Amino acid sequence: MQVTPKAYIAARVAKELRDGDVVNLGIGLPTMIPSFLPRDVHIILQSENGIVGTGPKPDSEHAEPNYVTDAGGQPASVAPGGCFIDSCTSFGLIRGGHVDCTVLGALEVDQEGNLANWIIPGKKVPGMGGAMDLVAGAKKVVIAMEHTARGNPKILHKCRLPLTAVKCVDIIITEMGVIQLTEDGLELVEYNPDFTIEEIRAATEATLIISKSLCPITP
Repeated sequence: MQVTPKAYIAARVAKELRDGDVVNLGIGLPTMIPSFLPRDVHIILQSENGIVGTGPKPDSEHAEPNYVTDAGGQPASVAPGGCFIDSCTSFGLIRGGHVDCTVLGALEVDQEGNLANWIIPGKKVPGMGGAMDLVAGAKKVVIAMEHTARGNPKILHKCRLPLTAVKCVDIIITEMGVIQLTEDGLELVEYNPDFTIEEIRAATEATLIISKSLCPITP
């Protein structure tokens, strides 16, 4: 069975999470990650709209429209032991550094670790939501995204879109590889064997440092 790029990325991101972590997942691709967690890893999902202990996405039969939703407005559930909290308390958890990891998508990331993920050119958007708080308050920021958009690089020398936050990214995971932010720049530490290093470099505008311990991704 062929694995889609998004599923491949989600499976690799799941390896970044540890048992007991408090995790905030962005909308879209990041919501796929819980399906790939190992059996011995149980995380506490926090939704910035006021759920601690978000459960699995309900099917259409059990969804309760306009009642229980995630931060993206999609139907959600609450796991056993989970709870609802007000928005102030929710953002107090985030801004207080109590979220171990946040996983978000991105429109652009650059080699300084700057992130742009909220303004889509030509489209009306309500704002960046809780993203700016999450990337500033979470202990670890993981960007999970496809490497390019319509063939154009998304990992740049310098972001062109308005920034969500400055120097906030810890690691970038795409269908091509795993890239860590280091003091020296972007370091490719794992790669998808379906791509050559030359192909990965060609799809990346930013300068890539190739790790001396580079190894294949094992989702």
